[in-house]
Amino acid sequence: MADMTERRIHLRTCPLCEAMCGLEIAVEDGQVALIRPDRDDVWSKGFICPKGTTLGHLHHDPDRLRAPMVRDGETWREVTWAEAFDRCADLLHPVIEQHGIGAVTAYVGNPTAHNFSLGRYVGVLIGMSGIPMIYSAGTVDQWPKNVSSQLLYGSMWVIPVPDVPRTDFVVVMGANPHASQGSLLACPDVLGELDAIRERGGTVIVVDPRRTGTVDHADEWIPITPGTDAALLMAVVHVLFADGLVDLGTLSNLVTGVDALSELAKEWTPEAVETTTGVPAERIRRLAHELAAVERGVVYGRIGLCNQEFGTLASWLVDVVNMLTRHFDVPGGLMFPKPVAWSTASLPRPDHDVAPPFARWRSRVRGAPEVLGQVPISCLAEEIATPGEGRIRALITVAGNPVISAPDAGRLDEALPQLDCMISIDNWLNETTRHAHVILPGLSALEQPHYDELIWSFAVRSAARWSPPVFPPGDDRPAEWEILIRLALICAGQRPGPGDVAAVDDGFFDALVLSQGLDPATVRANYRDGGPERILDLSIRTGPWGDRYGEVPDGLTLTKVQEAEHGIDFGPMPAGRLPEVLRTADAKVNVAPAYITDDLPRLRARLDRANGHLVLVSRRDVRSNNSWMHNVRVLVKGKDRCTLQINPKDAAECGVVDGSVVRVASEAGSVDVAAEVTDAIKLGVVCLPHGWGHDKVGTRMSVARERPGVNNNLLAPGHFVDAISGNAAVNGIPVTVAPVSSR
Repeated sequence: MADMTERRIHLRTCPLCEAMCGLEIAVEDGQVALIRPDRDDVWSKGFICPKGTTLGHLHHDPDRLRAPMVRDGETWREVTWAEAFDRCADLLHPVIEQHGIGAVTAYVGNPTAHNFSLGRYVGVLIGMSGIPMIYSAGTVDQWPKNVSSQLLYGSMWVIPVPDVPRTDFVVVMGANPHASQGSLLACPDVLGELDAIRERGGTVIVVDPRRTGTVDHADEWIPITPGTDAALLMAVVHVLFADGLVDLGTLSNLVTGVDALSELAKEWTPEAVETTTGVPAERIRRLAHELAAVERGVVYGRIGLCNQEFGTLASWLVDVVNMLTRHFDVPGGLMFPKPVAWSTASLPRPDHDVAPPFARWRSRVRGAPEVLGQVPISCLAEEIATPGEGRIRALITVAGNPVISAPDAGRLDEALPQLDCMISIDNWLNETTRHAHVILPGLSALEQPHYDELIWSFAVRSAARWSPPVFPPGDDRPAEWEILIRLALICAGQRPGPGDVAAVDDGFFDALVLSQGLDPATVRANYRDGGPERILDLSIRTGPWGDRYGEVPDGLTLTKVQEAEHGIDFGPMPAGRLPEVLRTADAKVNVAPAYITDDLPRLRARLDRANGHLVLVSRRDVRSNNSWMHNVRVLVKGKDRCTLQINPKDAAECGVVDGSVVRVASEAGSVDVAAEVTDAIKLGVVCLPHGWGHDKVGTRMSVARERPGVNNNLLAPGHFVDAISGNAAVNGIPVTVAPVSSR
């Protein structure tokens, strides 16, 4: 506990993104006085971004909820935790009794992956409650990468990452580390690493419709038409085969389907894709030769490749190009991390092995095929609003704000009031939770311990860092893991007490112990308390450096990690991990899985489609973190960052001048926003940031409401998805732009 009479320094890992920066947090008189980087942190070595300095602002935010809230009509009141859970039961039980558990669903938001409790226990809510399916931010963010990993490696969460610190040639596609650091890539100070590549004589190339801040750290910017990255990469594959450049390197005995891929690539000449992609054929050929020639090189593709209409093809081809140029599972290439503690997401999924995890069922209204257990988040609105058997009548949201972050956001905003029951686990009364009947607030980041679970599975080094709480929570405040278990039990028809929560936790822990081939009773005897710390100790002790409960006397335990206040580092990703991580039936990688390659004709048809006059893409600012940090004044002050970026030639053609208000319209809706005329965007492309639109009545986000911005997801048609993953295509949306008035 912090001494309230003097300044105390607390060491902590920032939980906001994959960078996992080490922080020094100075606390004085019960307040965060200063946050600066921990220069001795073995992982981040003194790096920090502007968002990391604001954890104190988030903790002390007067708008942050500290007690459960129940809505009575249009008014809210604080209640005790016992009253809140009773209200949840009163709302959920009648729905389930009358309509079955199939009338209940959940939405899981992005912050879940960065939360000590939620990340480890959200599966308990889903599995134990009996909820048949959920929705998540994954179908806006990275579902194509999960699909390609499932088909290539046999697991949706076996995702290789670029070894940026050791490469000499990197192609960055659809990613902007300037704003986001890594994404499905944990690497502190990515921009510093890009600078280091160039300093040692290497090359950095950015392929993007927009000249992002990352381009300032690159040798070359290759503008590309949104949604055509897969066509560009197929042309690279064509050149590799046609010019005899294919070299599998260490993968020669582990890869199948190469001949089939060669045949598929024959028609994908650089000349065939030049007009559609906007990338000259000569540059495509040279890119293929550069990748083949360099000793240590890598292609890195991220969110811009995922949330487009050919997201799975693009995500798959990133891995394929690295394989064909011997830049896979080797230093400096695309590699598999080796985390100190395994993640629950890494455990085998029997339901994915029994039957192909695609189209096992379809959504009730649209008939959208299930992919890896989910359908597009845009289906949620119609499943709530459309009458009939199977209608969604109850929704649990977990750390998410889909009214802002989901495509066709206006329809979801209209649908949520039609629910019989809505329960939100969230720390703010925001655009989504204002529709809830009950809000169950979690602890702030500084009130709970932290150790990233899933994120270390994307890390360029095998490191570990424990963060104890900075502030003690109130005595009656349950952790999020306890909230999730209680809700699961309520869905199962109970009104649970503390003993019931502990019993479920023990059962969950026992299942995890069994997954490691150990005896649950013997292992459980090592612990007095349950919860995520017990799970973390298990995953460390049964991880690659663990003590296996005494079998390896000098092995690692959570206690040893806790004692290393600046962290422990076991070094960079090791080469040759592919045989170890593969879960395919034949223990090989089929580089031409039919489920993906059967989508190539759809991409081929795109080549014959004229590029639209204007298409919309998204962006994020370094001071923004999706929708939920706009209530921090120091991050939103200064110039307006919610603007429509438009190329000068397009602006002139549309009659738009810099700073004027324009109307951006798509088939889904329209927004009025200030124009920012800039040559940092490709001709034919306009760009709006995501995560804004804080103008809804009934929220308690006082700072965000002062500068609400506009919600770009009002322009995203819900049906516009990558066909084989169901991921939203929020980049490449056809729009019109017209002046409204001058500012």
